[in-house]
Amino acid sequence: MKQYNTSAVFVAACAGMAFFGVTMLSLGPIMGRIADLGVNATLLSPTLTLGIIIGTLLFGPIVDKFGYKGLIILSSVLALAGVLGLSFFSTDGLLQTSICSLGIGGGVLNGLTNALVSDIYEDDKRGARLSLLGACYCVGALLWTLLNYFIPDYHTPLYITSAVMVCFIIFFCLIAFPKAKPAENVSMKKTLGLFKYPALLMFGLVLFFQSGFEGASGDFTVTFLTKARSLDLASATLAMTWFTIGMLAGRLLLGSCMKVLKDLGTFFSYLTIALAGVAVLYFAGSAIGAYLAMALIGFGAGATFPVVLNYVGGTFRNNSGTAISIAVFIALVGQFTLKRITGAAFNAGSFEALPIVLAGAIVIMMCLVPVSVKVGKNTKVK
Repeated sequence: MKQYNTSAVFVAACAGMAFFGVTMLSLGPIMGRIADLGVNATLLSPTLTLGIIIGTLLFGPIVDKFGYKGLIILSSVLALAGVLGLSFFSTDGLLQTSICSLGIGGGVLNGLTNALVSDIYEDDKRGARLSLLGACYCVGALLWTLLNYFIPDYHTPLYITSAVMVCFIIFFCLIAFPKAKPAENVSMKKTLGLFKYPALLMFGLVLFFQSGFEGASGDFTVTFLTKARSLDLASATLAMTWFTIGMLAGRLLLGSCMKVLKDLGTFFSYLTIALAGVAVLYFAGSAIGAYLAMALIGFGAGATFPVVLNYVGGTFRNNSGTAISIAVFIALVGQFTLKRITGAAFNAGSFEALPIVLAGAIVIMMCLVPVSVKVGKNTKVK
């Protein structure tokens, strides 16, 4: 008999994912303001990425062995410390430490919340709940962006975010969470044994290209629109907000789409919309065209992580935390790889490489997913 309230745990997971949304966009709105203070900001983004990778690798075996409650509290405190550090830093070293703490906390929260929702819901509800969880990432990212847009003093959004995080950390302390997995399911041998399953590696490869797609579009769209399509910087920057709005809409509708089209039908429908958005982006000659393109791309990108993690969580239920940890780590490697490829092309002056990279990632995912699902259905996990 379960000893926790499913609805309360789901609310906790949604709050944690919203915090991760803040983490991923934490630097964007305030980077220029930090640089104006005379601080070397060039290493902040790599430090954040390193922290997220460390958190992603750590969370899986820990939650499988010890359960969720302690780690969701600890990771939220680390993220909170990072946010507060951005408010009060006095040296470059303290700033770097704050960013690393924010990254580790956010990386743990991203993977942990996906594993948590995967564990508390059965197959018929898991996909829809994961889509709502993904929508909370968009809510966190969008609210953080809007706070910084409307409030000139960058300290105030950090204080507001910190206050909300404190309230939810108290909430985490007061509710029960699922317990650890049975001891026989958690060992180094079991963890390493997951790598022998082609299904997990193939699902991870799908997320490799999805995360690379999101990373490349997030980092290089503004430059593409200003350099290759001659949009002004303000319009190009606003286009990224439409990406987040599109993804939020896509994830809110995902559960209903999955009921009608099932997992694979939903996946292909969404990626087709993303591909149409890339085509609009390629031909965009105005701000309206750019906004439409990014809304379509964001909408279409909204299905991949919830659908794939639904399969991963269902296939590897006995080691769901570790399996999702591996899949998300592979995704982060993909983000790093495609960002480096696109960045190299941009450095060479080939700005038209962005839509080519994005379209290529979508087509590869369309080819990989049916094979991954077939292999996953035939997988017998020991």
